[in-house]
Amino acid sequence: MTKPDNRLIVALDVPDALAGLKLAEKLGDTVGFYKIGLGMLTGGGLALANELKEEGKRIFLDMKLFDIPATIETAVRGLAQFDLDFLTVHGDPHVVRAAVAGRGEKDTKILAVTILTSLERSDLDLALMKPGAVHDLVVERAKQAFLAGADGVIASPQEAALIRKLPEAKDRLIVTPGVRMTGGDIGDQKRIATPAQAIAEGADHIVVGRPIWQTNDPKAAALEILANMQEAHGVNARFH
Repeated sequence: MTKPDNRLIVALDVPDALAGLKLAEKLGDTVGFYKIGLGMLTGGGLALANELKEEGKRIFLDMKLFDIPATIETAVRGLAQFDLDFLTVHGDPHVVRAAVAGRGEKDTKILAVTILTSLERSDLDLALMKPGAVHDLVVERAKQAFLAGADGVIASPQEAALIRKLPEAKDRLIVTPGVRMTGGDIGDQKRIATPAQAIAEGADHIVVGRPIWQTNDPKAAALEILANMQEAHGVNARFH
């Protein structure tokens, strides 16, 4: 059996755990890493995570936690008991520090969200975020998250290369959603790139959901994305 290329993380943004298991069965050995998000939480997401872990898959729990430090630390301590591979929190330094404390000696990687890939400058204005280009703010938030102890960050492919140049990014992970094949439906994403571009720009992992699970043949779609990733020639085109 060929080892799957775990640079590809498939987002199981489907209604419930049963649908998630069916999708994983269709993908088979092609995919070894899955993301379970907040939308799945009430649909059996943690049970699905346990089931897939037992099958030898890696799990990225995308909760984007945000709260006071004591609450974050308690929540992460509980979630880390599930032996997750990745867990997301918002990139504010006080949140990251609390998450790292809650993780303790577990192997779960704490990934900090910089600015959601569905947002652009006009959205940040409405949220009363400080002035500045989106990519500059993403890099600044990534740097502060690394200094607070984050194992990696979530950022769009368009910012991956800038983050990778940070001294603080050495040996840290960059995970990029907002990845689409050329000509594909971008959905609610606004800062996007192809799989090969994302990897070449410095991403360690790409997260892909709808372009795979909305197709009639999810396995073929995943194989197309994996083939595109192999075309990457850049600072981070390495196998994970």
